[in-house]
Amino acid sequence: MFTHSIRRRLVIGSAALTATALALAGCGRSSDSPDAGSQATTTVSQGPATGNLTIWAMGTEGENLPKLMEQFKQANPGVNVTVTPIPWDAAHSKFTTAITANTLPDAAMVGTTWMGEFADLGALDPTPQGFDNSGFYPGALDTTKVGGTQYGVPWYVETRLVFYRKDLAAKAGFSTPPTDWDGLKAMAKAMKDKAGAKYGINLQPGGTGSWQTVMPFAWSAGANITSDDQKSFTFDTPEMQEGLKYYQSFFTDKLAGTDLPPNQTEAQFVNGQVPMFISGPWMAGSVAKAGGDAIKPNIGVFQLPKNKTATSFVGGSDFVVFKSSKNKDSAWKLVKWLSDAKTQASWFKMSSDLPAVKSAWQDPSIASDPLLPVFGKQLDDAKAPPAIVNWEQIAAQFDSEIEKMIKAGQSPADTAKAIQTKATQIGAGGS
Repeated sequence: MFTHSIRRRLVIGSAALTATALALAGCGRSSDSPDAGSQATTTVSQGPATGNLTIWAMGTEGENLPKLMEQFKQANPGVNVTVTPIPWDAAHSKFTTAITANTLPDAAMVGTTWMGEFADLGALDPTPQGFDNSGFYPGALDTTKVGGTQYGVPWYVETRLVFYRKDLAAKAGFSTPPTDWDGLKAMAKAMKDKAGAKYGINLQPGGTGSWQTVMPFAWSAGANITSDDQKSFTFDTPEMQEGLKYYQSFFTDKLAGTDLPPNQTEAQFVNGQVPMFISGPWMAGSVAKAGGDAIKPNIGVFQLPKNKTATSFVGGSDFVVFKSSKNKDSAWKLVKWLSDAKTQASWFKMSSDLPAVKSAWQDPSIASDPLLPVFGKQLDDAKAPPAIVNWEQIAAQFDSEIEKMIKAGQSPADTAKAIQTKATQIGAGGS
């Protein structure tokens, strides 16, 4: 999983119809700012890329990337680029096997939640000097940093918003979307009481309690996952409990349900059974496809409601160069080219992956979209989990405890304590 964007079309869920614009949070920090992450002392040479480059990319990105590489080769006629598409379900094991066997490509697309693991294994080359880190969404840039060192750059992003039926919201008495926790709860109740919905909101759009949906509420309450040095976990805190309590309250108040069939979010939205849900930009296209022309004018999105903050989840993918590459200089030239705003806008038109570079959002293909600019605004306040080796294991335990909380009535306090205990037992990993 990525920090992950893993989008539904890719297997898990996060990135694209509009696709993934989401890099983690905020506006640009310069590469020499204290929290930008240290880079290697090496620099990329002047002149075009040359020689042979091998690239791995997953899912639809792996299928579409060869078309983009034709543009890179036109600008760098002395280079030959070979892209190997990899299925998502085989990608992690393929990478780890290649790390062990020293058979890695020169560069690759890497899920953000894999960065800590691959850096710990010594596989990633630190980002050279000369990259304009101020152009990236800060949250996205943070996914490239492990132990204070930057590895690679953000490639594309995605974040989560609240989708809602604008017509049913009007029927429920809401002419504008809510902006805070109380407002979201009131809107969900009105959707049920006045607009005829079975539930006001779907908070399990994938069919299970997911940390990617729950953690934004905890972040909004001021919670963190780890201490600043990432050596200890901070799940069992009053802030975490506050976020869990708010999430659980939708289920105890019967405004959200655990009995909804999985993978029917679009149909439930179109028929009005559940007219709100939290998800990523790819769902706009899925809902439009399910509901046809009649539903399109009634698809609305708004940023996550605010408590202390209005923080959402940010996912996506990074692009890295491996230490074992025999052509690092050209590989980094490719990565730098992928980070150019014009390239990112071109890639969006090919793939619907949202740019990690903020200036690319000014392209008319994104700026004129009725929904995408809201995702861009949310990216200014979005976070990902820390780049630690064992995050995937911890996330699975987190989800397990959330299931107990919403289905069996486990208290938020006991849930936070259980997550803390399991995370501590697993450990952050790494050397």
